[in-house]
Amino acid sequence: MHILKKILSATTLSLLAFGVAASPAAPKEGAEYQVLPTPQPTDSGRKVEVIEFFAYWCPHCNTFDPTLSAWVKKQGDNIVFKRVHVPYNDRMAPQQKLYYTLESLGLADQYQSKVFNALHNQRQDFTRDEAVFTWVGQNGIDKAKFMDAYRSFGVAGKVRRAAAMMDSYKVEYWPLIIVDGRWQASPSLTGQANKDLDTEAKQQQATTQVLDFLVNKARAGKK
Repeated sequence: MHILKKILSATTLSLLAFGVAASPAAPKEGAEYQVLPTPQPTDSGRKVEVIEFFAYWCPHCNTFDPTLSAWVKKQGDNIVFKRVHVPYNDRMAPQQKLYYTLESLGLADQYQSKVFNALHNQRQDFTRDEAVFTWVGQNGIDKAKFMDAYRSFGVAGKVRRAAAMMDSYKVEYWPLIIVDGRWQASPSLTGQANKDLDTEAKQQQATTQVLDFLVNKARAGKK
């Protein structure tokens, strides 16, 4: 009997030790994610606001998009997801205006992957307004309606707001994710904190686990 108890005790301790070892460590503040110096207001109510700062021309944003989009879909009603297309220079300005025009027409999500594909796989040159208009007309969007929105004060306002948001959220690179107006996460941070993640795909997938942690952290604070 005493021998059996010792065996059971040893087995239990082994299982507990294995369980502790197998449990993934929580992401570390200052490593896998960073705290914004000044929290930013959100308008998502009891849902958690998640913002991606990205650019169409950015190759890392392109490869991250399928992983992030799948994560967003999995979140369902837990979050309110938004994108901010960052400004860069005059040459890339048509791409930023393309995004905000699609957004203003309610087409941004539908055409997100198509724009990435056009730029990074088909090698379309969206550095001129006319090239954007031609592509739009070839892809089932009302060209006249798009051009009116593209040149509107509304889209110009969205472009100006994007620049202001970059300053408020301390955005220095992209893709960068903001959770609940308080925390920054990105594949870049994840990769720097975990040297064993030796491919961009691994870093991007691991970043979704960081986002899970931050969304749960934010939800706990809203209860």
